Amino acid sequence: MNKLTSIRGVAFDLDGTLIDSAPGLAYAVDSALYALELPQAGEDRVITWIGNGADVLMERALAWALTEKSRPQADDELRAMMRRLFDRYYAQAAQEGSFLFPGVVETLSALKQSDIALALVTNKPTAFVMPILTALGISDFFRVIIGGDDVEHKKPHPEAVLKVMQKLHLQPDALLFVGDSRNDILAARAAGCRSVGLTYGYNYGEAIALSKPDYVYDRLQEILPLVGLPHYEHQE
Repeated sequence: MNKLTSIRGVAFDLDGTLIDSAPGLAYAVDSALYALELPQAGEDRVITWIGNGADVLMERALAWALTEKSRPQADDELRAMMRRLFDRYYAQAAQEGSFLFPGVVETLSALKQSDIALALVTNKPTAFVMPILTALGISDFFRVIIGGDDVEHKKPHPEAVLKVMQKLHLQPDALLFVGDSRNDILAARAAGCRSVGLTYGYNYGEAIALSKPDYVYDRLQEILPLVGLPHYEHQE
């Protein structure tokens, strides 16, 4: 594989890329649905709804649950109530219900030690981001952290990726974006930077290759040769 000699920074998605957040998200979604006397969805179904931020996650959960109960679709009051309940329960579960994927710490460490600037771009509500990163011990790796409430337009809009470039003083060809969903690939493409799609994430149950990222990998550490670093096998 040829090294991408122009790369000076790497930006990462969070959920499904660096962390498995599905357990905590599923707990919060199901707890909110239960509080509203609606059917609980379960983790396998919630995984297919992750990726566009909390408001869209709530819309998808409510649409499914109300259809299951043959009830009219949600109005603004019910959506707002669902979001308030979700925020309450996710605040309880976000840290304990989030886990690092294999190879994350080693990969971030190798990149940072090579003076590659690291950034995080997530659609997750901003208030939850730093507590999760801190609990998992990876907050200090990132020079720039952009949560879902830090931009007007969430991914797949390129606003957050463009903001990373601005903060890191990088041109598009100097930034690599790493994610697990079509939102990540579309945002990177719209911002003009190259992208890596990881196969182990959520992506609504679709193969990430269908979104045509520049590179497709099964493991996070496989990005290292792109910046001239040796690939290693993660040890459990």
